[in-house]
Amino acid sequence: MESVKTNEASEANYCIALQPICNANMRHIADELLYRSSASATFAQVNDQLMATARVVNAAFFETGLEKLIGNRKLFFNAPREWILKPELLPPNPEQVVVEVLENVTGEPEIVNALKKIRKMGFDVALDDFILNDSTRPLLDVASIIKVDLFEPVREEDIQEYQDRGIRLLAEKVEDLETFKRFKAMGFEMFQGYFYAKPEVHQETSRKDRGNNRSAQIRILAELQKEEPDYRLLETFIAQDPQLTFMLLKYVNSAAFRRRSEVTTIHQALNTLGLDRVRSIVTTVMLANNGPASRLLLPQALTRAQMCEQLSYGMSDIDPRTAFMVGLMSMMDLLMGMEMQPLMAELPLSQEIKQAILSREGRMGKLLNLVLAFEHAQMGNRSPDLIARLNQAWLLSQQWSNEIMSQVDY
Repeated sequence: MESVKTNEASEANYCIALQPICNANMRHIADELLYRSSASATFAQVNDQLMATARVVNAAFFETGLEKLIGNRKLFFNAPREWILKPELLPPNPEQVVVEVLENVTGEPEIVNALKKIRKMGFDVALDDFILNDSTRPLLDVASIIKVDLFEPVREEDIQEYQDRGIRLLAEKVEDLETFKRFKAMGFEMFQGYFYAKPEVHQETSRKDRGNNRSAQIRILAELQKEEPDYRLLETFIAQDPQLTFMLLKYVNSAAFRRRSEVTTIHQALNTLGLDRVRSIVTTVMLANNGPASRLLLPQALTRAQMCEQLSYGMSDIDPRTAFMVGLMSMMDLLMGMEMQPLMAELPLSQEIKQAILSREGRMGKLLNLVLAFEHAQMGNRSPDLIARLNQAWLLSQQWSNEIMSQVDY
C-alpha cells in the first residue's frame, strides 16, 4: 500500500502557470499554459506528461474556465502525441485554443491526418521548437503557427519557406530588446520570453506622451501602504496624473458597479471603491499605464501578490494585506523601471517588509520564496498536499488578476 500512495503523490506533484505571448506592439494577446510534472524514478516521463496534461485541462478549462482565467486572449496548450491522436481528449473552446505540437512529434501520416481533423474542428496548430528536416516537413501542411526557438540556429531559408506558406511566426526565448527588434523586422508576429523584463525595454516603451510624474506615483504608492490612507492626500496625488484620473473614473463608472448616477469626481470614486479596491485598482491602473512592458509584467505581479495573500490566511504571524504588498513590491523595480534599493528607500515600508523583498528574510521572505519557487516549478521534495494548495492558490489568483486587468485600457 505504501508504494501506491507514493505513486499517487508523484502524479499529483505538478505545477501550472501562464507565460505571456505578445504581438509586435508588445500587446498581451495570448498565453502558454505551462505544466511541470515532478517525475519520480518509478514512472516513465510520458505517463507523467499525460497525467499532468489531464489535470491541467481539468483545472484550467472545466473548474475555472477560460474567460475567468485569461479573458478573450488565445491559449497555447501543449498536446502530447497521445492527445493529438485522440482529438476528443482536447479541451473545449477551439476558437480560443492553439494546440501546440511538441518538438518530439514528427510528421508521420497518422499524426498529419489527426492534425488535419484538429484544424477542421477550429483549432489553430502551432509547432513548438520547430526544426525543419525530412521527418518534420509534412507538419508544415497542417501548421498555422511555428514557434522558433531562438536558442537554436535560425536559418533564413527556412523562415522564408514558412512565410511563403502563410504560416505565422512566433519567436520564443526572446531575451533582449535587440533580438525582439531584429525578429520583428524579419516578419515575426508574436514573441515569448522575458525581454520586456529588462530595464532598456521599459525605458524605451514607457509612455512619454503623458504627464507621468514618477515621484507622484511613489507618493501614491506610499500612501496606499498605510493602514488608514488619507483620502484627501490620495485625491491630491491622483489629480496630478490626468491619465490615472481618467482611468479611475472610467473604471468606477463601468458596468461592474451598476450605478444609477455617474461618478464624476476623484473623491466620489475613492468612496465608491472602498480602501481594498482602491489599493488594487489605483496601483494596477497606475502601473499599467507606464507602458507595454509594465502591462506585460503586471498580471504576473498581481498574481504573485494575490498568491502571497491567499497563502498567508491561517498564518497568525502574517497579515494578508502585508503579504499582498510584499508580493507586489517584489516586482516593483521592473514595473517602475527603477533599481530596487532606491525604490525601497523612498517607500515608508517596515524593515520587515524591506528585508523580505531585498533579502528574502523572515516569515514573509520565506513565503515570497515559496511563491517564487512555484513560479519556476522548483518544488523539489515539497509535499503533494502543499503543491496542490499552491496550484489552487495560483488558479484563484490568476482569475482575480485577470478580472483586475480586464478593467485596464489597452
